[in-house]
Amino acid sequence: MKKLLSVLLMASSFLALASFSQAQSISINAAGATFPYPVYSEWVHKYHELTGVKINYQAIGSGGGIAQIKAKTVDYGASDAPLASDLLQKDGLVQWPMVMGGVVMAVNIDGIGPGGIKLTGPVIADIYLGKITKWDDPAIAKLNPGVKLPSQAITTVHRTDGSGTTFIFSTYLSMVSPEWKQKVGAGTSVSWPGQNSVGGKGNPGVAGQVKVVAGSIGYVEYAYVKQNNMPYAMLQNKDGKWLKPSLETFAAAAANADWAKAPYGFYLMLDNQPGDNSWPIAGATFIMMHKDQADPAKAKALLKYMDWCYKHGQEMAKKLDYVPMPESVVKLVEESWTKNIKANGKPVWP
Repeated sequence: MKKLLSVLLMASSFLALASFSQAQSISINAAGATFPYPVYSEWVHKYHELTGVKINYQAIGSGGGIAQIKAKTVDYGASDAPLASDLLQKDGLVQWPMVMGGVVMAVNIDGIGPGGIKLTGPVIADIYLGKITKWDDPAIAKLNPGVKLPSQAITTVHRTDGSGTTFIFSTYLSMVSPEWKQKVGAGTSVSWPGQNSVGGKGNPGVAGQVKVVAGSIGYVEYAYVKQNNMPYAMLQNKDGKWLKPSLETFAAAAANADWAKAPYGFYLMLDNQPGDNSWPIAGATFIMMHKDQADPAKAKALLKYMDWCYKHGQEMAKKLDYVPMPESVVKLVEESWTKNIKANGKPVWP
């Protein structure tokens, strides 16, 4: 009996080692959005530690992520600007939301600390349109009675790469400013109209520019502001409430999202949602991969990683002030994997 037990234990250990060895041999390449990079990098590191699966994620911007997945140079792409259903179908892609977060207006103004200045959407639009050029402009002073605003020139900071964060930000400005919608519009790249404007690559590039350029303002994902202890503006939301960015205000904006009614690819925008506590500039970040997979083992490994992120990565996401996807949405997403992602005509998941 002891001999049989010993043989079974040795067999079990051999299978476990073989499984781990196989996992170690799997390497997944990905590229795209910088908006979720703080949490993606945490997930990738922890998952590799637990399973041995190597995931190489390059934060090159949403435009780059879309281009690379279309060209099949990566196993999955990431973008904060979701692709419409017809574009997904055209390129044979499937898409789903991974996590949600907020875009914050970081500032570098003499004498102003975190939350020390209030801005509305229309005023932000006029700043980026180049109509408001100094921090003591009457339109800003009216929103900030009692605040000592410097007569300091405003420098707007924007993304230089194709960016989902730009898409979220410019979509918001298009919602709150008819002039912005008419003259500039929404997109991953737009023609920035202001004269006193500088660019940065990725969320880190914009955050870096705001930190060093006096009088500047830039739009960045909140984790970058929080990690760098940067001053930021309070914003007025759709219901007229003044808010500071936080996990709670981002979650409130996300709470109105009805993902079950979203079209193919879960295309849904979270900007300018109603509710007293809803942060006005918010969005989800999305994953894209091809429906037809050449390597079923790699495709399944990729989806197992995504499943782990959904089910075990929530606390890491919350610590970085991202909003995890609800269980009901995860169920819808994984059903879409089973239905749409195949190798040799057979479902890859579960």
